Amino acid sequence: MKQVPTLKIDGITISQSLAIIEFLEETRPTPRLLPKDLKKRAQVRMISDTIASGIQPLQNLSVLKQVGQENQLAWAQKVIHTGFDALEQILRSTAGKYCVGDEVSMADLCLVPQVANAERFKVDLTPYPTISRINKTLLALEAFQVSHPCRQPDTPPELRA
Repeated sequence: MKQVPTLKIDGITISQSLAIIEFLEETRPTPRLLPKDLKKRAQVRMISDTIASGIQPLQNLSVLKQVGQENQLAWAQKVIHTGFDALEQILRSTAGKYCVGDEVSMADLCLVPQVANAERFKVDLTPYPTISRINKTLLALEAFQVSHPCRQPDTPPELRA
């Protein structure tokens, strides 16, 4: 599909964020990204899928090109608001310090880049206090600081930190 991310590791090539994260969880289980508790694990996957399947693809460059230059900002804001309305409701019942409880999980790995996209598209985050609080807490962690989308080598200059 000519999309990122793609990871070449252990003699294989894996595309799609969740497949990559799950492979790393299964082959390099430290730090743990899926809780041992099966109910929490299901919540992590639900949140991750909500972001990776329900919000993020709708504001990809390939979709934005289809809606036309003049409609891109409004389209992206609409799909992010719709997704964040649902995500905020979910997180109110699952969150602790992070998306699910007090351990960083796969859901948190999905949340931070989506909030960065929301900021890129000038989405008002005021209606999403839980999302904002979790994102702020995650961004205090060094791993999230160095891996933030605005700090990647291929980030356009206008989006760099």
